[in-house]
Amino acid sequence: MPSGEPLLFSPLTLRSVTLRNRIGMSPMCQYSCVDGFANDWHLVHLGSRAVGGAGLIIVEATAVEPRGRITPGDLGLWDDRHIEKLSTITQVISGHGAVPAIQLGHAGRKASTERPWKGGGPIAPSQPEGWQTVAPSPIPFAEGYPPPKELTKDEIRGIIQAFADAARRAYKAGFKIIEVHAAHGYLIHEFLSPVSNQRSDEYGGSFENRIRFLVEIVEALRGGAWPDELPLFVRLSATDWLPQGGWDIEQSVELAKVLKEKGVDLIDTSSGGNVASAPIPVGPGYHVPLAERIRKDAGIATSAVGLITAPEQAEEILLNGRADLVLLGRELLRDPYWPLRAAQALGAKLPYWPVQYHRALPPSMLS
Repeated sequence: MPSGEPLLFSPLTLRSVTLRNRIGMSPMCQYSCVDGFANDWHLVHLGSRAVGGAGLIIVEATAVEPRGRITPGDLGLWDDRHIEKLSTITQVISGHGAVPAIQLGHAGRKASTERPWKGGGPIAPSQPEGWQTVAPSPIPFAEGYPPPKELTKDEIRGIIQAFADAARRAYKAGFKIIEVHAAHGYLIHEFLSPVSNQRSDEYGGSFENRIRFLVEIVEALRGGAWPDELPLFVRLSATDWLPQGGWDIEQSVELAKVLKEKGVDLIDTSSGGNVASAPIPVGPGYHVPLAERIRKDAGIATSAVGLITAPEQAEEILLNGRADLVLLGRELLRDPYWPLRAAQALGAKLPYWPVQYHRALPPSMLS
């Protein structure tokens, strides 16, 4: 980029992948699948954000096994048959200049719930669309949630293998980045936090034991399931927002150091989700200080999320070295073309807007 151009519109290279700018679409569930299959909604939803100029498109939390879905409408990658439609989506994203990524996850004790527009509450295993949830320990997420089944060590190893198998499918489908979902109170986060992990074996107790599940997933991916030349992200909830006894930023920093050594390239820094009653200080950019702390103290790239809505806000985060990448969630739901508005606001010239849209842009924006 020429001198003086906004940092938000500068490229970011991670391993063999270069993002055309530092604007990414955060993974956001659409709850619109049947049996885990993507459909035309996902094609249009994700493709329009690529056309809109984002550099990175992260597909929503995608279950590595059926019982790992948050709702019955979640996307899945536990079957080879899921690859075909996802391949069409990655081709569209790539064809419009963005990098396709996918978030792989398992909902753990927060699985088997209703879609948000149907109330979002738990579905009992006895109900037609419900199933038995699993967790590191048989502790319900909140009042009204059925107790999860405690995972055996054999079942833990099976889920690690499911992550590896899903990663291989993601590669076949054309994704260039995988993000492991270790945040928001879902299964991996449940292992990390002593609030939800009360095991007495090698997967519970000490910090080293509680991070073991995530570390072994990363080792499985970097051990051959995911190509070495492609980036690997991990989304963390950097804190449970408890005054004591929970997962916190200090542990997140130490975990990030371990993950960097294991081949993780970026920490997607979020927070909360594991304690229903936690007092979360929600406000513009409220996760940014957490991303900044991990970036500084662990020496690893981070992304910032959390009520980032203004171009100037996003630019400030990057200029001051608080994160390397800005991910937008609800703001991109409201405006698929936010990058265009941001470029205009910051005075950037963009070479990659579709020629079909040039007549709607001022000449000063076209390089």
